[in-house]
Amino acid sequence: MRREFAQSELAANWIALKTIVHREVRRFLRIWPQTLLPPAITMVLYFVIFGNLIGRQIGDMGGFSYMDYIVPGLIMMSVITNAYGNVVSSFFGSKFQRNVEELLVSPVSAHTILLGYTIGGVLRGLAVGLIVTVLSLFFTRLQVHHLGVTVVVVLLTATIFSLGGFINAVFARNFDDISIIPTFVLTPLTYLGGVFYSISMLPPFWQTVSLANPILHMVNAFRYGILGVSDIRIGVAIAFMLVASAVLYAICIRLLVSGRGMRQ
Repeated sequence: MRREFAQSELAANWIALKTIVHREVRRFLRIWPQTLLPPAITMVLYFVIFGNLIGRQIGDMGGFSYMDYIVPGLIMMSVITNAYGNVVSSFFGSKFQRNVEELLVSPVSAHTILLGYTIGGVLRGLAVGLIVTVLSLFFTRLQVHHLGVTVVVVLLTATIFSLGGFINAVFARNFDDISIIPTFVLTPLTYLGGVFYSISMLPPFWQTVSLANPILHMVNAFRYGILGVSDIRIGVAIAFMLVASAVLYAICIRLLVSGRGMRQ
């Protein structure tokens, strides 16, 4: 009897997980002119302005043309912003419409709820990242240097920022609150995270300060997977991302179980 109950509970949670993921995917595909098209246009402008126009004046960087050097960083930037934005907007929308209360009182585990929203964010981040990668082929030729590192890094990065978006959504009280972190935290960290330059160009003091920026490790680890060059140790970067994913996941589960910030 106990075994049958466990199997029934597992089946119910599996159905709930598929339902949440399906809803999240349909959500960002249904409004693709708002979710998929704008980042694609933005990245094309980066390719044209920074890669072609400014890149010709800069020359080579790290043994590669400037366009080749910044493409991995721009792909990662699109993954970060879209994975984060999908979860923070979706979960806060559920809070605002009070749909999340029905989800919390249902016989669905907190892990299932969190995984559903996180997978939705990861899929949107990967979708936009894939679109940007395809568009970059019109400006440069990409040759993946380490496929395993590339896949692991992009998945971990999308997961970290999906979980971060979930935390932001939990504590947000209005729609203005969900734009504070992207505007005042994510954007500065991204631009200072080695997307457009190598930290080897900085004075020693600022090189050390830059190492405190988590996005620097993600961008450089992804650049290593694509180009085979990096300003940081890849093992350290991946270990950091694994620890960050575990810590953020534990925090999110604690928030879900406690119900803190779930009511508008």
